[in-house]
Amino acid sequence: MTATEYDVIIVGAGPVGGYLGRRFREHGVSVLILEEHSEIGRPFQCAGLVNPAAMEKVDAYDTVLTRIWGARMHSPSGIELEIGQRERVRTWSVCRKLFDETVVRQALELGADLSLSTKPIDAEKKENCVEVTVSTPNGERKISCALLCGADGAHSWVRRKFRLGRPKEMMIGFQIEVTGYSGSDGRLDVYTGEDIAPGFFAWAIPSGETTRIGTWTRPDRINDGDCEDLLNTLLSKEIWKERFSDCREIGRYCGPIPSGMIANPLAERIAVFGDAAGLCKPTTGGGIGKGFEQVDLLVPQLVNAIRQGNLSTSRMKEISNELMPLRKKLNRSKALRDAFLTESSDDELDKVFAIWSRPEVILMIDEIGEIENPLPLGLRMLKEIPEFRKLTRKAAKALIWG
Repeated sequence: MTATEYDVIIVGAGPVGGYLGRRFREHGVSVLILEEHSEIGRPFQCAGLVNPAAMEKVDAYDTVLTRIWGARMHSPSGIELEIGQRERVRTWSVCRKLFDETVVRQALELGADLSLSTKPIDAEKKENCVEVTVSTPNGERKISCALLCGADGAHSWVRRKFRLGRPKEMMIGFQIEVTGYSGSDGRLDVYTGEDIAPGFFAWAIPSGETTRIGTWTRPDRINDGDCEDLLNTLLSKEIWKERFSDCREIGRYCGPIPSGMIANPLAERIAVFGDAAGLCKPTTGGGIGKGFEQVDLLVPQLVNAIRQGNLSTSRMKEISNELMPLRKKLNRSKALRDAFLTESSDDELDKVFAIWSRPEVILMIDEIGEIENPLPLGLRMLKEIPEFRKLTRKAAKALIWG
């Protein structure tokens, strides 16, 4: 790779980086994608769920392992709630390596360049460009670009280099992949309880011939333990242990889950996307859909700024205003999650599950419940279920004012 000027350099060839490259190329902008690893999609630290809206954007249905149409949700004491309709896909469980490769390939087919085993080690803003120094298998190189984009994950080098702030929350998750789990076809399992996922939840996601079982929480909620201890507690918990009795572990993954959009995702000649910007959903920890949404919101404006030769601080701040509705929605979702889950005791969760498990409430959940957007369901429950309002005054405040 020789010193070359690009309109955009993207650090990170995950799904958000690949989709960002594709969208820029659709506007005729020259793109170089840098990936520090030697192959796309390895390693990955994700549960591997892609929502229908995001899947439709990239048409990567050949990477699907399992069609997820429903869920079994479990309260701390074992109250079980089954939701979903077979004819309606709620999310897709994918092979992340194939999914990432598919999305990046779409950018390459439109003319983006890709450099593997390449990572930035320095970057400096010049008068009309950003000069990026990268480490490659053949030594160091300098490459210039009009706009440097970070799609480089929770510990984003671009975000840290240019001091763009930190996500409001940094959760941690631990996940194993197993054979032999006793699940329900087309349904994922969600488990709750302070001893297995303090303030959050654990999961079992069908993924073709295997199942991904994991848990997540905030580090401050674990005390002296760790996420692996939480997962082991889930696997041995008396009320559910039969489901895990025949499980054989074939892989394990651990990683951070950033949530809460950073204060400054855009600065002069700099932009960060997806996990790097803190765009994981606070209710589920998923980041692909929100990352794609951010790309679609910003790319047209960034393309205009590149063509006008104006990527100044004031212009980038103006462009970042496009993210205000998304930021507000994420803040309300976090407030809703805190009220229903994070700040609830196990006894309070059992009371909420007792209401959720009523037939008329299950019908409501099936009708308007969305993994991506829980707000309409929350508002309707507060409006139509008096007992729910009594149990969740904080939730009402979150939905109305959050």
